[in-house]
Amino acid sequence: MNTNTWSGNPADLAAAYAHHSTTLRGALRHALVTRALLSHLPHGSCSVLDIGGGTGEQAIALARAGHTVTVLDPDPAMVDQARDRASDEPEETVARITLTVGPGELALDLVGDGYDAVLCHGVLMYVDDPEPLLQTLVAAAAPGGVVSVLAKSDEVLAFRPALEGRWADALAMLDTNIETGNFGVTSRGVDRDDVTARLSDLGAATLAWYGVRTFTDHLGNAPVPPDFDQILELEWRAGARDPYRQISRLWHLIARKAPA
Repeated sequence: MNTNTWSGNPADLAAAYAHHSTTLRGALRHALVTRALLSHLPHGSCSVLDIGGGTGEQAIALARAGHTVTVLDPDPAMVDQARDRASDEPEETVARITLTVGPGELALDLVGDGYDAVLCHGVLMYVDDPEPLLQTLVAAAAPGGVVSVLAKSDEVLAFRPALEGRWADALAMLDTNIETGNFGVTSRGVDRDDVTARLSDLGAATLAWYGVRTFTDHLGNAPVPPDFDQILELEWRAGARDPYRQISRLWHLIARKAPA
């Protein structure tokens, strides 16, 4: 996550982001993205680079599944949170996770290339120009490797405020793709078709895309309910088909780099 637009204490933002993962919306995001990733990753243990890996939820989920994950994030407070969260895991899971502080655009210099999968989740909405980061994602992936991008949809930003009854905010969002989210950080909606085309030009063809949070995005910081598994299944099935995925808050795109 890019925190350049955050003016408060970085540790406070990292703590807020970590707490978000314990809410229904946060838990759904990570569970849905993990499910999609595991369906596209090669069999066996894969090497994964998570650019903008934040507080480590995605890395921990993949490490639990047997993959080795390198997290690269520019915010030391986020990396500290990831380290704290990982410390609660079994030793074999912790051993599969490497945490590094640094900007995603310098990934090749900081953590190298040749990864079976390169992830960039919840980052593009905080950068002015996605091209340098997308170039890095593809360059860091091994030939035939997976490139996974999660971003906020630029087409449906009015849905959340409208469903929350914030009519003036919803009207305003019809004419812009920039907003200030729940963390108080300015971000923008991202054009999925544009990212698809850019990745294709860089040699990574899209395999699939999913909607994330179709029915639940307006529920605020609601806790994870007892029927979470049923909600997850509903969101998963809806997020894999039209028209539902078209109105999801987030889109998750999975591409594959051309083989050598």
